[in-house]
Amino acid sequence: MIMRYLDRGSLYVGSIDNKDVAVIVTVENNDGSVEIKNLAVAAAYRRKGIGRKMLEYVEKVYPDRKIILGTGETPSTLRFYRSCGYLYSHRIPNFFTDNYPNPIVEEGVTIRDMIYLFKKSDQ
Repeated sequence: MIMRYLDRGSLYVGSIDNKDVAVIVTVENNDGSVEIKNLAVAAAYRRKGIGRKMLEYVEKVYPDRKIILGTGETPSTLRFYRSCGYLYSHRIPNFFTDNYPNPIVEEGVTIRDMIYLFKKSDQ
């Protein structure tokens, strides 16, 4: 899936003490919005505010743009994005089951739908 968008995206890397600990990939859409396609933080650095800092960085890079992102329906992930000011937009039913060969299970939840969230630049 990453290969579908990486060549048209921008990759930002978060580092601590010269060690890369997080990445975020954005793609500029034709409608003027910016989509976060991937946000990943190394396991040892999670729950330390790094993911939030990565989102804030992207929001500063694109200050006047609507930011959108898609994620699985994992409770902690949705709580995280909501705490960062992202709101529910829509869902794509069966996205993960249609696009990945094996089931994805996170926090005991089999991920099926892609949940889209957004944040407007003036929030």
